[in-house]
Amino acid sequence: MIRLVHVDRDHQGRRRYALTDTTSDHVWGVCAEVEGLFGEPRRETYELFGWVPESLEARGWAGSRVWLVPTDRSLDPWLLEDVENIGRHPGTGSLLLTGLDDYMGPPEGHRASVRVHDGTKWLGSCREFARVLPPRRTATPLVLRGLAPSARLQRALAKGTRRALELEEARLEIHDDRGGRLTERVLWPKVRTWHPSSRGTHLIDLELDADLAPVPGHAAPVWERWFIGPPGTLGAWTALGTRQRHVWLELVRERNVAFEGRGRRSGRTYLLDGLHITDEPGLHLALGEAVNGPGGYFGGCLDALVDCLRGRFGYAAPGTLLWQDSATAREHLSHRLTHGGEPFDLFATVLDILAAGGMGVILL
Repeated sequence: MIRLVHVDRDHQGRRRYALTDTTSDHVWGVCAEVEGLFGEPRRETYELFGWVPESLEARGWAGSRVWLVPTDRSLDPWLLEDVENIGRHPGTGSLLLTGLDDYMGPPEGHRASVRVHDGTKWLGSCREFARVLPPRRTATPLVLRGLAPSARLQRALAKGTRRALELEEARLEIHDDRGGRLTERVLWPKVRTWHPSSRGTHLIDLELDADLAPVPGHAAPVWERWFIGPPGTLGAWTALGTRQRHVWLELVRERNVAFEGRGRRSGRTYLLDGLHITDEPGLHLALGEAVNGPGGYFGGCLDALVDCLRGRFGYAAPGTLLWQDSATAREHLSHRLTHGGEPFDLFATVLDILAAGGMGVILL
């Protein structure tokens, strides 16, 4: 269970970050500014030889989830996340895709032909591919500026031994400007160095080796919006594209996970504004707001939706959902592809899941 942590405030103003020991819940310190949280993650590149396009031509972002499906059906497809098309190789004419490889990746030594899709449409195919790992980069330190250290941290810094400066498993708890929990990141920090901070008396700038995957740059505007505090009106996400909607949905999920188990009386009627359900994250964002109001959560994938319908996250069966502008979702979600590329009706599947969870749906 993730708990809400009180973040102290002093004359320096808001305290957005708290570094907390995961074993004892001891707060090593709090601060208002962190450097090294945002950056570009380590991305793999796939060079696709003999590329035959079906719908992917333009350079730029290619999808949140792109599946590479081997023509050898005895092999499972694998996933690239947050994929960018960086264009054709000038020498070979092959296509270069870069993204975050999932933990499995392709089978060892496999280079044979694959077909590529983004969950909605086939992007193209190639006769063979090469997976090009990026060069190792020096880890960017995490710097906590203006940190108010605990007495325990002060003793560790004064001792200065290698063992004392290894803080073991910790979490960087991130709060909005109202003091509410936004999200957190788990890390294994080792103190590199520290010195008195110019941000106030008795404060320090603490530099850590944290082995922390950075938050991608495209997510920064969404985070900045949430730093202000949770949205007060419905649909604050609707102007975002799919890539940033995924970021918004992840923050919604992480912020609301602390409220798991919260229930409401049964027999409620919910109004779903379906005008902007043009992609999968939009579906889950709209459902979350229909049940739990602005910034609300009610599942971020089909499995999570099933869990929420079991009486958690503000819902108790039975209920009724009035789905306005349902034709928009039907148009955009009916023709999807499974991981292996089989046709899949996401819209119909969601209706079935809602019905099984005691949520009667009236399509308007």
